[in-house]
Amino acid sequence: MPMLKDRDQERQKVFTRRALLLGGAQLGMVGALLGRLYYLQVVEADRYRVLADDNRINIRLLPPPRGEIVDRFGMPLAINEKNYRVVIVREQAGNVPATLERLGRLIDLPEREVRRVMREMKRKRAFVPITARENLTWEEVSRVEVNAPDLPGIAIEVGLTRFYPYSETLAHVLGYVAAVSESELTGDPLLELPDFRIGKNGVERTYDEYLRGKAGTSQVEVNALGRVIRELSREDGTPGRRIEITLDMELQRYAMERIGEESASAVILDVHNGDVLALASTPGFDPNAFNRGLTPKEWEELISNERGPLTNKAIAGQYAPGSTYKMVVALAALDAGVTTPNQRVFCPGHMELGDSRFHCWKRHGHGHMDMRDAMKQSCDVYFYEMAKRLGINRIAAMSERLGLGQTLGFDLPGERSGLIPSREWKQARLGKSWHQGETLIAGIGQGYVLTTPLQLAVMTARLVNGGIAVKPHLIRREAGDGLGALGSNLVPDSGFPSMGISAEHLRIVRESMAAVTNEQGGTAYRARITEPGMEMGGKTGTAQVRRITMAERLAGVKKNEDLPWKFRDHALFVGYAPVNMPRYCCAVIVEHGGGGSAVAAPIARDLLLETQRRDPARGRPLAALPRREG
Repeated sequence: MPMLKDRDQERQKVFTRRALLLGGAQLGMVGALLGRLYYLQVVEADRYRVLADDNRINIRLLPPPRGEIVDRFGMPLAINEKNYRVVIVREQAGNVPATLERLGRLIDLPEREVRRVMREMKRKRAFVPITARENLTWEEVSRVEVNAPDLPGIAIEVGLTRFYPYSETLAHVLGYVAAVSESELTGDPLLELPDFRIGKNGVERTYDEYLRGKAGTSQVEVNALGRVIRELSREDGTPGRRIEITLDMELQRYAMERIGEESASAVILDVHNGDVLALASTPGFDPNAFNRGLTPKEWEELISNERGPLTNKAIAGQYAPGSTYKMVVALAALDAGVTTPNQRVFCPGHMELGDSRFHCWKRHGHGHMDMRDAMKQSCDVYFYEMAKRLGINRIAAMSERLGLGQTLGFDLPGERSGLIPSREWKQARLGKSWHQGETLIAGIGQGYVLTTPLQLAVMTARLVNGGIAVKPHLIRREAGDGLGALGSNLVPDSGFPSMGISAEHLRIVRESMAAVTNEQGGTAYRARITEPGMEMGGKTGTAQVRRITMAERLAGVKKNEDLPWKFRDHALFVGYAPVNMPRYCCAVIVEHGGGGSAVAAPIARDLLLETQRRDPARGRPLAALPRREG
């Protein structure tokens, strides 16, 4: 019995120890749990409250309204309009294909848009709205709303979209906006918004960051699935800046109409301050189509058009200047002292150089010509002789002083430099020596010489404004316009430097240009301005795009109208007005248009006449902004 009692006591002790150990462990676990709860609920309370709010509250960016673009008189050129779009929510629509089919009976819903919607639905959550079509007309919105009971999951939303009221008239100047591509993502979250648009060309591209503005924010509460429950707060963004350009919209519209729809360009410039009053290029395109999204057919039509509607010919078209280049040669000859204004050169209709013969446009020649007569009648032989005396490098040097063969730092993307050849250029580019015959050809603006219409306008401005190296610009800045640093960056210093050319030599060239249009026998006399005080001076040009063989000369050179369009000569004219106190200049190029005197000069005459009539000092009223139907 004593042994049994000892065993019971021993078991009791073991049980008691184990119970104490288990109880201690439990107490320790409860203490640790309570300590952890205290740590989480009290010590780390603020941190986890923020994390919880981050899961519950989302910050969403709100795209700012894009800044307007207006002309020099404040007329709106690029604005924001309400964009009615139809969206579909998958969880509410049920049978999505059937719903889209019913929607397609009410509005135009191309098959490619249906396929896009179905693709997006596979990538997005069921409650996320997906845009089925944008830019609905009011009639289409009405049809959708009236049939809403039969269109589950379909809703109309309202946003803002860019609109260009003048469409093709300003397409090459303003450019357009379109969706952001992957290569254009910079890390700015604003660019990642689904419907955000950025400038892709023209002023819209050059000054995109100024026009874009700053994003706003919307604070929304969401559930665990990301569904929006309510909006907690909203802070609207800062609208983009308003930009005023130097163009006169009504003059721009007139210029576009006057140069026609074939393939042409025109630039009108204030010769003293460099304001570009009109910058026309035809054919154009509809920039609104790029905003909504081009169809494959529309894109193919644009890129396959041989007249190049996507090219801004005023700044990117490169052409042989033809006889409009003769002022450069004349000024270089006077500046270098290789001739005098009264020195005569005999023109028999051609010039011999070695075994080659260089022809004048007038087959039987002009006879004895001084500088004024040679310019007035555009005698090629006279300028062959001047080019021969000068050499190509001195011609090139004067060309560069007048703004040719270089980009001018213009406000639009795509500006090209043209080409002014020299001995060094040919050796470096082609690995060949320069020949004197090439100098003669360059002396009449042919051969390697290439210029843009903008450069020709600048050349003319520098010739007639007293020798000031004016530069063209498209952006204006007025005191108190709110542009701040933008204005100082955009508008060039008005104190343009002098070119250092003799005022007397400039006068001789300018008066020779006046004789072209205002004296009988001048190549543009028929296109002169007859209104007193508005007379213009200028120079015609006809640039060949093909070589005329000796056999063709003997048989008779074919007329332009008898040739295919792409083999016809380019028609050019540069002019200024008024002759007694130059204020405006103009350059016109009609691709494959034929003779400069017959085609380009009348256009330039009308443009310079209209420009003078529209001078604000004359108080001519402006036309109202065109209304948009719907």
